[in-house]
Parts: sequence; structure tokens; C-alpha cells
Amino acid sequence: MSFSKPNASAATRTKNRTPNDRTHASGMCSVCVDECPGLCEIGKSAFRASENLYPQPFGTITAGADKDYPVDFSHLNIMGTAVGAVGIEANSDKAIFENVNAETRLGKDKGIKLKLPIMIPGLGSTNVAKTHWDGIAVGSAISGTGLTIGENVGGMDVNTKLENGKIVHCPDIEYRVKTFQTWQQDGYGVIVMQENVEDSRLGVLEYGINKLGVQAVEMKWGQGAKDIGGEVKINSLEKARLLRDRGYIVLPDPYDNTVASLFGKAFKEFERHSRVGMVNEEAFVKRVKELRKAGAKYIFLKTGAYRPADLARAVRYCSVAGVDVLTVDGAGGGTGMSPWHMMNEWGVPTLYIASLTYNYVHKLASKGQYVPDIILAGGFAFEDDIFKAMALGAPYVKAVGMARSPLCAAHVGKLIAEQIKKNDIDKTIEPYGKTMEEIFVLASRAKRLFGTNGREVPSGAIGVYSYYQRLSQGLRQLMCGARKFALEYLTRDDIVTLTREAAEVTGIKYIMDADIEEAEQILMGKEKPSKPVAKGKPKVSSKPVTKGKGKAKK
Repeated sequence: MSFSKPNASAATRTKNRTPNDRTHASGMCSVCVDECPGLCEIGKSAFRASENLYPQPFGTITAGADKDYPVDFSHLNIMGTAVGAVGIEANSDKAIFENVNAETRLGKDKGIKLKLPIMIPGLGSTNVAKTHWDGIAVGSAISGTGLTIGENVGGMDVNTKLENGKIVHCPDIEYRVKTFQTWQQDGYGVIVMQENVEDSRLGVLEYGINKLGVQAVEMKWGQGAKDIGGEVKINSLEKARLLRDRGYIVLPDPYDNTVASLFGKAFKEFERHSRVGMVNEEAFVKRVKELRKAGAKYIFLKTGAYRPADLARAVRYCSVAGVDVLTVDGAGGGTGMSPWHMMNEWGVPTLYIASLTYNYVHKLASKGQYVPDIILAGGFAFEDDIFKAMALGAPYVKAVGMARSPLCAAHVGKLIAEQIKKNDIDKTIEPYGKTMEEIFVLASRAKRLFGTNGREVPSGAIGVYSYYQRLSQGLRQLMCGARKFALEYLTRDDIVTLTREAAEVTGIKYIMDADIEEAEQILMGKEKPSKPVAKGKPKVSSKPVTKGKGKAKK
């Protein structure tokens, strides 16, 4: 049974004394006894206070919301068919899954090429992102996919140099960008730099464009895990003061003498917080123009699981300003340090916000107005998620965002390699072999294809590459079964809902209503020949909306 209010979670290292006997409204044990030392979140908060807001231990984990929503992507099913083929000759010798094209294009000129429709939406200043950067950056680059450098990286680097309050050198950003660019293959994939309020003040995107040759930049409104700015933990008094000097919110005040005297005793970590943005159309359009003038070729916006009106703002403003790509991230998200209850209890869940996104974008497109390419994010991990998300939002959704799952793959790749070096392989892994080439099915291929000029593919990157190859084959198999041989041919008719409630939320047909008319025609012997073309693609303008009254250009 799912409880509406968690009072214990592995994410916060808490548990109920009586886990099978709890009060649904509060999550507390039905009987709270004096002799309990405080195992639950309430109890632990009694002695650790706000520290217990966040998943723990910070820096070595990612955490994802575990709330069960009434409707989610598991309430959709993929439809296959036994006839025809779209995008290839309807010939059994040719219509095989290896011939499915899983590539996608992003941007107004479709100049961003991805071998798989996957973006890692934003890995910023958290320790876990920095620890596994080689794995995710190299893995993304050799796989021909996209990766975003998230918020606060420039401001958090103690070696960052500022002139007149603007970044002129940041070793961490430079390393992250160059790592991806060095391993990029044949123009596939993209490295994106992101800004929040603090980054904008520090001139992070201008630095990336002018000094590092970054072509794609992203403005960030929020993410699916939280509706406030990013947070991290700081375990150094000196660094806490440095970040305070750079304009960040640091709690408690590192310049307070009492706080300083208690650091390392009563508490061992400061909290660094970012500010929330204040969105309006005029400022948004102005910022897009500034970034274009600075040399940005592609501009993205990432918005979180805010209320529907804010999603409408995101769609409208991107249309007006001519933004290339809009990433919409649904609740409950997963991140390194979002407040745990916020992660579970705020925002519009992914299936709901994905459905709203389609409705809003389709409304503008149907009137001939420009709409950006869409990336959907929020808990995706497997090939069926990719298929469902792109079919649900067809033809506007061009890719999905995933972060926790590639991080998991990078972590496993790195960990196993370390175990091999120490000759201390986990018993669950040992049956596969004792070397990288024996344990990792694709290690030899990755080294052969990408390990040229003396370069060694990082073990974490082999993990990401292997995971992405699994997703590639799995997606192409699903598409072959649906007889769609390129992503552009996916339509909303390729999925159905399993409940009436899911049908109401998504506008996708309930499974018992699917193909009713066609089935009747077949039964009556009036079957029409199948047409090898995709349906339902409205004509979309390639130009921004005329600013002002919001009417479509004629």
C-alpha cells in the first residue's frame, strides 16, 4: 500500500519503528512511544533540524521521488501491428529492427544531430556530477547524444577568476566542455551550458560562448525535483565565505563568529542556495537577443513542474523569442540535493505536464505559429519510456531527458573497473569474468572505435555507452514492432491508455476504443489498403511569433 505522507525513507536514512502499522495522513507510527530514539524523519529532525530536509549522504547519491501518482507512463501501452511499414519498404527482408533510424534533429535549422534521442538535462555543481563527469561526458560524446552543464558550476569553482564581477576563467567549466568536445564524433551530440540567476550575473554563458566555443546555451527556470533554486552542501568554512562573497545565499552565515566556532562540532556542512528567478516576457525576449548577439547558435529553455500557467508562459515566450528547444521536466524529479518532501509533493507530475505541453504547443502550431522542439524529462530510464514520450508528444517532442540513469551507468562502470584493478570483484559480477573485456560486452568495441591516438575510454564512459546501446536496440525493436522505421513517423496513435482516467489526462485513446471503426470495416469485409505514410503532422511555422498582440504571421 502506498502512504500519502512519508515519514521514513532510504533517501533520508530514516525508518518507522512499526513500518506495517502507520497513520496514513502523517506517516507516523500508529503508536509513538517514549523509548523510541527517533528513527523516523520527525524523530531525526528533532536533533538534526533542517539537515534532514535533504537526501543523504550528499555528494555520493542521487535520489528520486517515490510517490505513486494516480496516472503515470505505466498507464500507456505501445501498439504494434502485423501489417505494413512506414519509412521503409513493406518487405520482411528489409523491415527489420536494425534498419530503424533512431536519430533525431534539434533546433530551428535542425543542425543538432543526435544518434539517439537522449539529452542529459543538467548536471551542475553537485559532487556526484563532478565525480562522474568523465563517464557521462565521454559516454555521451561517443554515443552521439547530448549533455548539459548545469547551474552554478562557475560560481562554485574556487579557482574561478572574476573581472568586474564576470567570469573570465573557470577551470571546472573548461574541463567539462573540453572533455565532451574532445571525444565528440562526426558532429553528433551537443554540449549545452546552462544559467540560473547567479550564473547570469556572473556572465557564465557569455564566457562559454566567447572563450570555449560553446554553441548551445540554456536558460533555466526550474526542474522537476524542486521549485526553488539549487542547493549543495559545503564542508569548508573558507569556501562557504567565498561563495557568500560571490553573492550566493549561504546558511548559516559563515561570517557569524558563533556559527564559525560551532562548525565542525554541532554541524559539519553549510548549505549554499540559489535565488529564484522572476520571469516576464519582455526580460525573456531581451535575454534571448543578448545571447544571440553574443554568438549563441542554439538557445534552450528548461522549465520545471510549475503550475500550468507557467508552462503556457514557457511555450508562448519560446514561440515569441524564437527559442530552439524547450525542455519540460515533470515532477517528481530526481537530483542530488532537492528537499525530499518537496521532491515528492510539489509540481505537475510528468505524464500530466507532458500532456499539457502537447496541448499548448499543438494549439500554437495549429494556428501556424512557430513552436520550439520539445524535450520531455522526468523519471525516464528505458526504451519504452522514450517511445511513449515521443509518441505522446508527436510530432513536437524530439528527445527525452534522462539524468539519474546515465549517472547510474557511469557509476557502475567506474566501480567495476576499480574492483578489477583491486582484484576484488563483487560476487554478483564475478561469474561474467575478471577483466574489462570479459565483464563489459562492449568494452572491446568501445576501445577499438574510440580509443585512438593513445586515448583510453574511461570505464564510466563504457558503462554509459553500453547502457545507451541497450536503449538504442530496445527502442528500435519497439519501433519495428509498431512498423515505424524512423522517429519522425511516430504518432499519438502508436500508444493507447489502459484506463479511462489516463485517456482523460492524455487525450490518447482508451485501449478498448482504439481502432473501433477500422476493426468494424475489417469484420465487414471492407478493409482499406494501409497507407505507408505518417498522419497528423500540422504545418508549423519556422519563424517566431510577431511580438506584441500574439497573432500568427500571415
